[in-house]
Amino acid sequence: MVDVETVPDGSVVITPRGLADAERGVELRRVLVHTVRRVRPFRLIVNLADVPELDPLDVGSVAAACELGDDHQVTVFVDNPRGPVAQRLAAAGVPRQRLRGATA
Repeated sequence: MVDVETVPDGSVVITPRGLADAERGVELRRVLVHTVRRVRPFRLIVNLADVPELDPLDVGSVAAACELGDDHQVTVFVDNPRGPVAQRLAAAGVPRQRLRGATA
């Protein structure tokens, strides 16, 4: 439900898949916090290409990961959020410059 990959430049890419549910939400939150606090890559990318919708808890988890990343010197980007998801993330405090490749 949540794939994690380290790419050659050292960035960690977290890719949640499918529809939001409680199980995926817990796993996404756990992986985000662990990666920022323990792995501490230079860059963390949350790839939302395969996510048609984020529930409010997932939105909050991604927004919190951006703030937590700032505290731990980990730059967090959110790639490929669909239009409504990008709007929710921005409303939750994710800086627009961290939303890359947003689609309508």
